[in-house]
Amino acid sequence: MNTSDWISRKVSKLLPASGAKRQGAARDAGAASVGPKAAEVTDAMHGLVESKRSEVGGGGSSTAARGPVASRSTGERLVGTLRRKGEAMSPRALRHTLAELRAVVDGRVSEVEGGRRASVFAQWYAAAPAPERRDCWLLMSEQFVADPQVIKLAQTRFAAAVGTPDEALAEVQYRRATVSPRRRLLQRFSAFPQGIRFLVDLRAEMLPALRTDAQLQALDVEMEYMFSTWFDVGFLDLRRISWDSPASLIEKLIKYEAVHDIKSWADVKNRLDSDRRCYGFFHPRLPDDPLIFVEVALLHEIAAGITPLLDESAAVEDLNKATTAIFYSISNTQVGLRGVSFGDSLIKRVVETLKLEFPRLKTFATLSPIPGFRSWLGKNAAAMLDQLDDKARAELAKAMGLELVTGAQLLLGAEGALELDVKSPLPRMLLRCAACYLCRASIDGKAQDPVARFHLGNGARIERLNWRGDPSPKGLKQSYGMMVNYLYDLKRLDRYRANLLQGKVPASAGVEEFLK
Repeated sequence: MNTSDWISRKVSKLLPASGAKRQGAARDAGAASVGPKAAEVTDAMHGLVESKRSEVGGGGSSTAARGPVASRSTGERLVGTLRRKGEAMSPRALRHTLAELRAVVDGRVSEVEGGRRASVFAQWYAAAPAPERRDCWLLMSEQFVADPQVIKLAQTRFAAAVGTPDEALAEVQYRRATVSPRRRLLQRFSAFPQGIRFLVDLRAEMLPALRTDAQLQALDVEMEYMFSTWFDVGFLDLRRISWDSPASLIEKLIKYEAVHDIKSWADVKNRLDSDRRCYGFFHPRLPDDPLIFVEVALLHEIAAGITPLLDESAAVEDLNKATTAIFYSISNTQVGLRGVSFGDSLIKRVVETLKLEFPRLKTFATLSPIPGFRSWLGKNAAAMLDQLDDKARAELAKAMGLELVTGAQLLLGAEGALELDVKSPLPRMLLRCAACYLCRASIDGKAQDPVARFHLGNGARIERLNWRGDPSPKGLKQSYGMMVNYLYDLKRLDRYRANLLQGKVPASAGVEEFLK
Protein backbone atom coordinates (compact mmCIF):
# COMPACT_ATOMS: atom_id res chain seq x y z
CA MET A 1 0.00 0.00 0.00
CA ASN A 2 1.53 3.31 -1.05
CA THR A 3 1.48 6.47 1.03
CA SER A 4 -1.37 8.08 -0.90
CA ASP A 5 -3.66 5.06 -0.52
CA TRP A 6 -2.85 4.79 3.18
CA ILE A 7 -3.73 8.43 3.82
CA SER A 8 -6.95 8.17 1.80
CA ARG A 9 -8.02 5.13 3.86
CA LYS A 10 -7.23 6.93 7.13
CA VAL A 11 -9.18 10.01 6.09
CA SER A 12 -12.18 7.92 5.07
CA LYS A 13 -12.41 6.66 8.64
CA LEU A 14 -13.05 10.24 9.78
CA LEU A 15 -16.25 10.32 7.72
CA PRO A 16 -19.62 9.12 9.05
CA ALA A 17 -20.89 5.67 8.11
CA SER A 18 -20.48 4.99 4.40
CA GLY A 19 -18.42 8.19 4.32
CA ALA A 20 -16.30 7.17 1.35
CA LYS A 21 -19.39 6.42 -0.72
CA ARG A 22 -20.97 9.75 0.33
CA GLN A 23 -17.79 11.52 -0.66
CA GLY A 24 -17.89 10.14 -4.17
CA ALA A 25 -21.61 10.82 -4.48
CA ALA A 26 -21.16 14.38 -3.30
CA ARG A 27 -18.50 14.99 -5.93
CA ASP A 28 -20.74 13.60 -8.64
CA ALA A 29 -23.75 15.64 -7.49
CA GLY A 30 -21.88 18.83 -6.54
CA ALA A 31 -23.08 20.90 -9.48
CA ALA A 32 -26.70 20.00 -8.77
CA SER A 33 -26.76 20.90 -5.08
CA VAL A 34 -28.98 23.77 -3.92
CA GLY A 35 -25.99 25.74 -2.61
CA PRO A 36 -22.23 25.39 -2.50
CA LYS A 37 -22.13 23.83 0.96
CA ALA A 38 -21.94 20.17 0.00
CA ALA A 39 -19.23 20.70 -2.57
CA GLU A 40 -17.30 22.84 -0.13
CA VAL A 41 -17.20 20.09 2.51
CA THR A 42 -16.05 17.60 -0.11
CA ASP A 43 -13.19 19.81 -1.28
CA ALA A 44 -12.24 20.49 2.31
CA MET A 45 -11.69 16.74 2.82
CA HIS A 46 -9.55 16.58 -0.31
CA GLY A 47 -7.59 19.56 0.97
CA LEU A 48 -6.86 17.54 4.11
CA VAL A 49 -5.64 14.63 1.98
CA GLU A 50 -3.30 16.87 0.00
CA SER A 51 -2.01 18.42 3.22
CA LYS A 52 -1.20 14.99 4.65
CA ARG A 53 0.53 14.00 1.43
CA SER A 54 2.73 17.06 1.65
CA GLU A 55 3.68 16.35 5.25
CA VAL A 56 4.44 12.64 4.68
CA GLY A 57 6.25 13.27 1.39
CA GLY A 58 8.76 15.46 3.17
CA GLY A 59 9.50 17.60 0.15
CA GLY A 60 7.19 20.48 1.10
CA SER A 61 6.30 22.59 4.09
CA SER A 62 3.04 23.64 5.71
CA THR A 63 1.15 26.78 4.67
CA ALA A 64 2.01 28.42 7.96
CA ALA A 65 5.70 27.82 7.37
CA ARG A 66 5.51 29.28 3.87
CA GLY A 67 3.70 32.40 5.05
CA PRO A 68 0.51 33.92 3.59
CA VAL A 69 -0.48 32.81 0.11
CA ALA A 70 -1.13 35.56 -2.45
CA SER A 71 -4.84 35.96 -3.17
CA ARG A 72 -6.01 34.48 -6.45
CA SER A 73 -8.52 35.92 -8.86
CA THR A 74 -11.80 34.09 -9.24
CA GLY A 75 -10.61 33.03 -12.70
CA GLU A 76 -7.63 31.23 -11.16
CA ARG A 77 -9.75 29.68 -8.43
CA LEU A 78 -12.39 28.43 -10.85
CA VAL A 79 -9.88 26.26 -12.71
CA GLY A 80 -8.27 25.02 -9.52
CA THR A 81 -8.95 21.91 -7.49
CA LEU A 82 -8.01 22.95 -3.98
CA ARG A 83 -8.85 25.91 -1.83
CA ARG A 84 -6.05 28.06 -0.45
CA LYS A 85 -5.87 29.50 3.02
CA GLY A 86 -8.14 32.51 3.32
CA GLU A 87 -10.51 31.46 0.54
CA ALA A 88 -14.09 30.90 1.64
CA MET A 89 -15.47 28.68 -1.12
CA SER A 90 -13.66 25.74 -2.62
CA PRO A 91 -13.11 25.80 -6.39
CA ARG A 92 -15.98 23.34 -6.87
CA ALA A 93 -18.34 25.42 -4.73
CA LEU A 94 -17.24 28.55 -6.55
CA ARG A 95 -17.98 26.94 -9.92
CA HIS A 96 -21.41 25.92 -8.69
CA THR A 97 -22.18 29.42 -7.44
CA LEU A 98 -21.07 30.92 -10.75
CA ALA A 99 -23.37 28.47 -12.58
CA GLU A 100 -26.30 29.66 -10.46
CA LEU A 101 -25.53 33.31 -11.22
CA ARG A 102 -25.22 32.58 -14.93
CA ALA A 103 -28.56 30.79 -14.82
CA VAL A 104 -30.11 34.05 -13.61
CA VAL A 105 -29.05 35.85 -16.82
CA ASP A 106 -29.69 32.92 -19.13
CA GLY A 107 -31.01 34.49 -22.33
CA ARG A 108 -33.24 31.49 -22.97
CA VAL A 109 -35.47 32.15 -19.96
CA SER A 110 -38.08 34.86 -19.48
CA GLU A 111 -37.73 37.90 -17.25
CA VAL A 112 -40.13 36.27 -14.81
CA GLU A 113 -38.10 33.07 -14.61
CA GLY A 114 -34.87 35.05 -14.38
CA GLY A 115 -36.31 37.03 -11.49
CA ARG A 116 -37.45 33.83 -9.78
CA ARG A 117 -33.94 32.37 -10.04
CA ALA A 118 -32.50 35.61 -8.68
CA SER A 119 -34.91 35.40 -5.75
CA VAL A 120 -33.81 31.83 -4.97
CA PHE A 121 -30.16 32.88 -5.06
CA ALA A 122 -30.91 35.88 -2.81
CA GLN A 123 -32.47 33.54 -0.24
CA TRP A 124 -29.32 31.41 -0.18
CA TYR A 125 -27.16 34.54 -0.01
CA ALA A 126 -29.09 35.85 3.01
CA ALA A 127 -28.08 32.78 5.00
CA ALA A 128 -24.50 32.60 3.74
CA PRO A 129 -21.61 33.65 6.03
CA ALA A 130 -19.75 36.88 5.24
CA PRO A 131 -16.71 35.24 3.55
CA GLU A 132 -18.96 33.38 1.10
CA ARG A 133 -20.85 36.57 0.36
CA ARG A 134 -17.54 38.20 -0.52
CA ASP A 135 -16.87 35.38 -2.98
CA CYS A 136 -20.24 36.15 -4.58
CA TRP A 137 -19.24 39.80 -4.97
CA LEU A 138 -15.98 38.74 -6.59
CA LEU A 139 -17.80 36.47 -9.04
CA MET A 140 -20.24 39.22 -9.98
CA SER A 141 -17.40 41.69 -10.42
CA GLU A 142 -14.84 39.56 -12.27
CA GLN A 143 -16.84 36.96 -14.20
CA PHE A 144 -19.55 39.11 -15.79
CA VAL A 145 -17.49 41.30 -18.08
CA ALA A 146 -18.11 42.36 -21.65
CA ASP A 147 -16.51 40.22 -24.38
CA PRO A 148 -13.25 42.02 -25.35
CA GLN A 149 -13.34 40.58 -28.88
CA VAL A 150 -16.86 41.87 -29.46
CA ILE A 151 -15.81 45.28 -28.11
CA LYS A 152 -12.74 45.38 -30.35
CA LEU A 153 -14.77 44.49 -33.42
CA ALA A 154 -17.43 47.11 -32.64
CA GLN A 155 -14.74 49.70 -32.01
CA THR A 156 -13.12 48.97 -35.37
CA ARG A 157 -16.44 49.27 -37.17
CA PHE A 158 -17.21 52.53 -35.39
CA ALA A 159 -13.81 53.99 -36.31
CA ALA A 160 -14.38 53.02 -39.94
CA ALA A 161 -17.87 54.57 -39.93
CA VAL A 162 -16.82 57.97 -38.56
CA GLY A 163 -17.82 60.67 -41.03
CA THR A 164 -20.18 58.35 -42.95
CA PRO A 165 -23.99 57.98 -42.77
CA ASP A 166 -23.45 54.82 -40.70
CA GLU A 167 -21.61 56.63 -37.89
CA ALA A 168 -24.59 57.00 -35.54
CA LEU A 169 -25.61 53.35 -35.87
CA ALA A 170 -22.03 52.17 -35.41
CA GLU A 171 -21.72 54.32 -32.30
CA VAL A 172 -24.86 52.73 -30.82
CA GLN A 173 -23.58 49.25 -31.59
CA TYR A 174 -20.26 50.08 -29.99
CA ARG A 175 -21.96 51.26 -26.81
CA ARG A 176 -24.05 48.10 -26.71
CA ALA A 177 -20.93 45.97 -27.08
CA THR A 178 -19.38 47.59 -23.99
CA VAL A 179 -22.39 46.81 -21.78
CA SER A 180 -21.34 44.00 -19.46
CA PRO A 181 -23.50 40.97 -18.53
CA ARG A 182 -23.09 42.29 -14.98
CA ARG A 183 -25.66 44.96 -15.74
CA ARG A 184 -28.09 42.34 -16.96
CA LEU A 185 -27.50 40.39 -13.79
CA LEU A 186 -28.41 43.39 -11.64
CA GLN A 187 -31.54 43.97 -13.72
CA ARG A 188 -32.68 40.40 -13.10
CA PHE A 189 -32.15 40.79 -9.38
CA SER A 190 -34.26 43.95 -9.43
CA ALA A 191 -37.13 42.02 -11.02
CA PHE A 192 -38.44 40.24 -7.92
CA PRO A 193 -40.37 42.23 -5.25
CA GLN A 194 -37.55 42.47 -2.70
CA GLY A 195 -34.82 42.70 -5.34
CA ILE A 196 -34.11 46.42 -5.02
CA ARG A 197 -33.81 46.11 -1.25
CA PHE A 198 -31.51 43.09 -1.71
CA LEU A 199 -29.15 45.00 -4.02
CA VAL A 200 -29.06 48.15 -1.88
CA ASP A 201 -28.22 46.09 1.20
CA LEU A 202 -25.64 44.07 -0.74
CA ARG A 203 -23.79 47.21 -1.79
CA ALA A 204 -23.96 48.65 1.72
CA GLU A 205 -22.27 45.51 3.03
CA MET A 206 -19.71 45.53 0.22
CA LEU A 207 -18.60 49.19 0.42
CA PRO A 208 -16.16 48.78 3.34
CA ALA A 209 -14.38 45.99 1.43
CA LEU A 210 -13.56 48.36 -1.45
CA ARG A 211 -10.70 49.80 0.59
CA THR A 212 -8.77 46.55 0.30
CA ASP A 213 -10.38 44.70 -2.63
CA ALA A 214 -9.75 46.52 -5.90
CA GLN A 215 -11.37 43.57 -7.69
CA LEU A 216 -14.77 44.75 -6.41
CA GLN A 217 -14.63 48.17 -8.01
CA ALA A 218 -16.20 47.03 -11.28
CA LEU A 219 -19.27 45.75 -9.44
CA ASP A 220 -19.46 48.90 -7.31
CA VAL A 221 -19.31 51.24 -10.31
CA GLU A 222 -21.94 49.19 -12.12
CA MET A 223 -24.26 49.27 -9.11
CA GLU A 224 -23.83 53.02 -8.65
CA TYR A 225 -24.69 53.55 -12.32
CA MET A 226 -27.79 51.34 -12.14
CA PHE A 227 -28.95 52.94 -8.89
CA SER A 228 -28.59 56.42 -10.35
CA THR A 229 -31.05 55.30 -13.05
CA TRP A 230 -33.48 53.42 -10.83
CA PHE A 231 -33.49 56.15 -8.17
CA ASP A 232 -33.73 59.12 -10.51
CA VAL A 233 -35.68 61.86 -8.73
CA GLY A 234 -38.35 61.67 -11.41
CA PHE A 235 -39.33 58.27 -9.97
CA LEU A 236 -39.36 59.40 -6.34
CA ASP A 237 -42.29 60.59 -4.26
CA LEU A 238 -41.96 63.57 -1.92
CA ARG A 239 -43.93 62.92 1.25
CA ARG A 240 -44.33 64.88 4.44
CA ILE A 241 -43.58 62.94 7.61
CA SER A 242 -45.71 64.18 10.51
CA TRP A 243 -46.67 63.07 14.00
CA ASP A 244 -49.67 61.37 12.38
CA SER A 245 -47.43 59.17 10.21
CA PRO A 246 -47.12 55.47 11.12
CA ALA A 247 -45.04 54.83 14.23
CA SER A 248 -42.74 52.55 12.21
CA LEU A 249 -41.87 55.47 9.93
CA ILE A 250 -41.22 57.85 12.83
CA GLU A 251 -38.97 55.21 14.39
CA LYS A 252 -36.90 55.28 11.21
CA LEU A 253 -36.42 59.04 11.60
CA ILE A 254 -34.97 58.35 15.03
CA LYS A 255 -32.76 55.61 13.61
CA TYR A 256 -31.47 57.48 10.57
CA GLU A 257 -31.08 61.04 11.94
CA ALA A 258 -27.42 61.77 11.27
CA VAL A 259 -26.95 65.44 12.18
CA HIS A 260 -28.66 66.05 15.54
CA ASP A 261 -29.47 62.85 17.40
CA ILE A 262 -33.11 62.41 18.40
CA LYS A 263 -33.10 61.65 22.13
CA SER A 264 -36.72 60.76 22.85
CA TRP A 265 -40.26 60.56 21.52
CA ALA A 266 -40.85 64.05 22.97
CA ASP A 267 -37.87 65.26 20.95
CA VAL A 268 -39.16 63.83 17.68
CA LYS A 269 -42.66 65.15 18.42
CA ASN A 270 -41.20 68.64 18.83
CA ARG A 271 -39.48 68.31 15.45
CA LEU A 272 -42.81 67.42 13.85
CA ASP A 273 -44.84 70.17 15.54
CA SER A 274 -46.97 72.73 13.66
CA ASP A 275 -44.06 75.13 13.07
CA ARG A 276 -41.83 72.30 11.91
CA ARG A 277 -41.85 70.22 8.75
CA CYS A 278 -40.12 67.01 7.76
CA TYR A 279 -40.09 65.76 4.17
CA GLY A 280 -38.61 62.66 2.63
CA PHE A 281 -38.06 61.09 -0.78
CA PHE A 282 -39.56 57.60 -1.18
CA HIS A 283 -39.06 55.01 -3.91
CA PRO A 284 -42.05 52.85 -4.99
CA ARG A 285 -40.04 49.66 -4.34
CA LEU A 286 -39.00 50.88 -0.87
CA PRO A 287 -42.27 52.49 0.23
CA ASP A 288 -41.63 52.32 3.97
CA ASP A 289 -38.09 53.69 3.96
CA PRO A 290 -37.26 57.35 3.23
CA LEU A 291 -34.15 57.52 1.06
CA ILE A 292 -33.32 60.96 2.43
CA PHE A 293 -35.22 63.38 4.66
CA VAL A 294 -34.88 67.01 5.62
CA GLU A 295 -36.07 68.75 8.79
CA VAL A 296 -37.29 72.35 8.49
CA ALA A 297 -38.06 75.05 11.05
CA LEU A 298 -40.41 77.91 10.12
CA LEU A 299 -39.20 81.15 11.74
CA HIS A 300 -39.21 84.92 11.34
CA GLU A 301 -35.42 85.21 10.91
CA ILE A 302 -32.32 83.18 10.06
CA ALA A 303 -31.43 80.97 13.03
CA ALA A 304 -28.04 81.44 14.68
CA GLY A 305 -28.02 78.33 16.88
CA ILE A 306 -29.46 74.84 17.03
CA THR A 307 -30.42 74.84 20.73
CA PRO A 308 -33.57 77.00 20.36
CA LEU A 309 -34.74 74.90 17.42
CA LEU A 310 -34.55 71.70 19.46
CA ASP A 311 -35.92 73.20 22.69
CA GLU A 312 -39.02 71.18 23.52
CA SER A 313 -40.31 73.88 25.91
CA ALA A 314 -40.02 76.74 23.41
CA ALA A 315 -43.18 78.49 22.27
CA VAL A 316 -44.59 77.48 18.90
CA GLU A 317 -43.80 79.96 16.14
CA ASP A 318 -46.69 82.01 14.75
CA LEU A 319 -46.99 80.63 11.22
CA ASN A 320 -48.73 83.80 10.04
CA LYS A 321 -45.50 85.69 10.72
CA ALA A 322 -43.04 83.09 9.49
CA THR A 323 -40.86 84.48 6.71
CA THR A 324 -37.90 82.10 6.88
CA ALA A 325 -37.50 78.37 6.37
CA ILE A 326 -34.40 76.91 8.03
CA PHE A 327 -33.17 73.50 6.85
CA TYR A 328 -31.36 72.29 9.95
CA SER A 329 -30.87 68.60 9.26
CA ILE A 330 -30.53 66.52 6.08
CA SER A 331 -29.94 62.79 6.48
CA ASN A 332 -29.33 60.09 3.90
CA THR A 333 -30.65 56.76 5.11
CA GLN A 334 -29.35 54.13 2.69
CA VAL A 335 -25.59 53.49 2.80
CA GLY A 336 -25.93 51.32 -0.30
CA LEU A 337 -26.99 54.36 -2.34
CA ARG A 338 -23.75 56.23 -1.75
CA GLY A 339 -22.91 58.33 -4.80
CA VAL A 340 -26.57 58.75 -5.79
CA SER A 341 -27.51 62.38 -5.12
CA PHE A 342 -30.96 63.37 -3.89
CA GLY A 343 -30.24 66.42 -1.72
CA ASP A 344 -30.30 69.11 -4.42
CA SER A 345 -33.66 67.99 -5.77
CA LEU A 346 -35.07 67.39 -2.29
CA ILE A 347 -34.36 70.94 -1.11
CA LYS A 348 -35.78 72.49 -4.29
CA ARG A 349 -38.93 70.35 -4.11
CA VAL A 350 -39.43 71.22 -0.44
CA VAL A 351 -38.96 74.92 -1.16
CA GLU A 352 -41.66 74.74 -3.84
CA THR A 353 -43.99 72.86 -1.48
CA LEU A 354 -43.47 75.31 1.39
CA LYS A 355 -44.01 78.35 -0.83
CA LEU A 356 -47.39 76.97 -1.87
CA GLU A 357 -48.42 76.40 1.74
CA PHE A 358 -46.84 79.57 3.20
CA PRO A 359 -46.70 82.37 0.59
CA ARG A 360 -45.06 84.75 3.11
CA LEU A 361 -41.85 82.68 3.14
CA LYS A 362 -39.09 84.66 1.43
CA THR A 363 -35.85 83.36 2.90
CA PHE A 364 -34.59 79.78 2.61
CA ALA A 365 -31.40 78.94 4.44
CA THR A 366 -29.68 76.19 6.36
CA LEU A 367 -28.22 75.96 9.84
CA SER A 368 -25.36 73.57 9.20
CA PRO A 369 -22.49 71.95 11.09
CA ILE A 370 -18.85 72.35 10.04
CA PRO A 371 -17.78 68.74 10.61
CA GLY A 372 -14.23 68.90 9.26
CA PHE A 373 -13.11 72.18 10.79
CA ARG A 374 -11.50 71.02 14.02
CA SER A 375 -9.45 68.37 12.26
CA TRP A 376 -8.34 70.86 9.60
CA LEU A 377 -7.34 73.51 12.13
CA GLY A 378 -5.27 70.93 13.99
CA LYS A 379 -3.05 70.72 10.91
CA ASN A 380 -3.15 74.38 9.89
CA ALA A 381 -3.14 76.42 13.11
CA ALA A 382 0.44 77.64 12.68
CA ALA A 383 -0.16 78.58 9.05
CA MET A 384 -3.25 80.59 10.04
CA LEU A 385 -1.24 82.52 12.63
CA ASP A 386 1.38 83.31 10.01
CA GLN A 387 -1.30 85.14 8.00
CA LEU A 388 -1.82 87.70 10.80
CA ASP A 389 0.07 90.99 10.81
CA ASP A 390 2.21 91.83 13.83
CA LYS A 391 -0.45 93.99 15.47
CA ALA A 392 -3.23 91.36 15.22
CA ARG A 393 -0.92 88.61 16.45
CA ALA A 394 0.18 90.75 19.43
CA GLU A 395 -3.45 91.50 20.34
CA LEU A 396 -4.28 87.80 20.22
CA ALA A 397 -1.28 86.95 22.42
CA LYS A 398 -2.21 89.63 24.95
CA ALA A 399 -5.81 88.39 25.14
CA MET A 400 -4.56 84.87 25.78
CA GLY A 401 -2.05 86.03 28.41
CA LEU A 402 0.94 85.03 26.29
CA GLU A 403 3.97 86.76 24.89
CA LEU A 404 3.76 84.88 21.61
CA VAL A 405 1.02 82.58 20.29
CA THR A 406 2.03 79.32 18.64
CA GLY A 407 -0.14 76.90 16.72
CA ALA A 408 -0.25 74.52 19.69
CA GLN A 409 -1.27 77.33 22.05
CA LEU A 410 -4.00 78.47 19.68
CA LEU A 411 -5.46 74.96 19.66
CA LEU A 412 -5.22 74.75 23.45
CA GLY A 413 -6.95 78.10 23.87
CA ALA A 414 -9.70 77.07 21.44
CA GLU A 415 -10.83 74.38 23.87
CA GLY A 416 -12.27 76.97 26.25
CA ALA A 417 -13.00 79.75 23.79
CA LEU A 418 -16.73 79.03 23.63
CA GLU A 419 -17.19 80.87 26.95
CA LEU A 420 -15.66 84.05 25.55
CA ASP A 421 -17.54 86.92 23.94
CA VAL A 422 -17.67 86.71 20.16
CA LYS A 423 -15.89 90.08 19.91
CA SER A 424 -12.84 88.84 21.83
CA PRO A 425 -9.64 88.29 19.82
CA LEU A 426 -9.60 84.48 20.22
CA PRO A 427 -13.18 83.88 19.00
CA ARG A 428 -12.58 86.31 16.14
CA MET A 429 -9.45 84.37 15.21
CA LEU A 430 -11.35 81.08 15.23
CA LEU A 431 -14.11 82.58 13.09
CA ARG A 432 -11.42 83.79 10.68
CA CYS A 433 -10.01 80.27 10.55
CA ALA A 434 -13.48 78.82 9.92
CA ALA A 435 -14.09 81.28 7.07
CA CYS A 436 -10.74 80.35 5.53
CA TYR A 437 -11.56 76.65 5.87
CA LEU A 438 -14.96 77.00 4.18
CA CYS A 439 -13.90 79.41 1.45
CA ARG A 440 -10.35 78.35 0.62
CA ALA A 441 -9.64 74.79 1.75
CA SER A 442 -10.32 72.48 -1.18
CA ILE A 443 -9.68 69.02 -2.54
CA ASP A 444 -9.59 68.57 -6.31
CA GLY A 445 -11.09 72.03 -6.72
CA LYS A 446 -14.05 71.35 -4.40
CA ALA A 447 -14.68 72.48 -0.84
CA GLN A 448 -12.90 70.27 1.66
CA ASP A 449 -15.78 70.36 4.12
CA PRO A 450 -18.40 67.79 3.01
CA VAL A 451 -21.41 69.89 4.06
CA ALA A 452 -20.02 72.97 2.33
CA ARG A 453 -19.32 70.89 -0.79
CA PHE A 454 -22.95 69.74 -0.84
CA HIS A 455 -24.62 73.13 -0.38
CA LEU A 456 -22.21 75.15 -2.51
CA GLY A 457 -22.61 72.58 -5.27
CA ASN A 458 -26.36 73.15 -5.07
CA GLY A 459 -25.96 76.87 -5.70
CA ALA A 460 -26.10 78.17 -2.13
CA ARG A 461 -23.75 80.79 -0.71
CA ILE A 462 -22.02 80.98 2.68
CA GLU A 463 -24.15 83.55 4.48
CA ARG A 464 -23.05 83.73 8.13
CA LEU A 465 -20.80 82.07 10.69
CA ASN A 466 -22.40 81.51 14.11
CA TRP A 467 -20.35 81.54 17.31
CA ARG A 468 -21.84 79.12 19.91
CA GLY A 469 -24.11 77.74 17.20
CA ASP A 470 -23.88 74.20 18.59
CA PRO A 471 -22.48 73.96 22.14
CA SER A 472 -23.22 70.23 22.36
CA PRO A 473 -20.34 67.75 22.79
CA LYS A 474 -20.72 66.81 19.12
CA GLY A 475 -20.60 70.47 18.04
CA LEU A 476 -17.50 71.10 20.14
CA LYS A 477 -15.81 68.02 18.71
CA GLN A 478 -16.52 69.04 15.13
CA SER A 479 -16.02 72.79 15.10
CA TYR A 480 -15.50 74.21 18.60
CA GLY A 481 -19.26 74.86 18.67
CA MET A 482 -19.48 76.97 15.49
CA MET A 483 -22.16 76.57 12.82
CA VAL A 484 -22.79 78.17 9.44
CA ASN A 485 -25.81 79.37 7.45
CA TYR A 486 -25.95 78.61 3.73
CA LEU A 487 -28.44 80.85 1.91
CA TYR A 488 -30.49 79.51 -1.00
CA ASP A 489 -31.21 82.64 -2.99
CA LEU A 490 -33.61 81.20 -5.56
CA LYS A 491 -32.82 83.90 -8.13
CA ARG A 492 -29.06 83.44 -7.93
CA LEU A 493 -28.55 79.68 -7.65
CA ASP A 494 -27.29 79.30 -11.20
CA ARG A 495 -25.01 82.35 -10.90
CA TYR A 496 -23.42 81.05 -7.69
CA ARG A 497 -22.96 77.63 -9.19
CA ALA A 498 -21.26 79.16 -12.22
CA ASN A 499 -19.00 81.25 -9.96
CA LEU A 500 -18.06 78.13 -8.06
CA LEU A 501 -17.02 76.37 -11.26
CA GLN A 502 -14.69 79.29 -11.92
CA GLY A 503 -13.07 78.88 -8.52
CA LYS A 504 -14.91 81.68 -6.68
CA VAL A 505 -16.70 80.47 -3.55
CA PRO A 506 -19.95 82.45 -3.08
CA ALA A 507 -19.91 84.16 0.32
CA SER A 508 -21.61 87.14 1.91
CA ALA A 509 -19.75 90.36 2.69
CA GLY A 510 -19.84 89.45 6.40
CA VAL A 511 -18.03 86.18 5.81
CA GLU A 512 -15.52 87.72 3.40
CA GLU A 513 -14.70 90.32 6.05
CA PHE A 514 -13.07 87.59 8.13
CA LEU A 515 -10.70 86.84 5.25
CA LYS A 516 -9.21 90.33 5.03
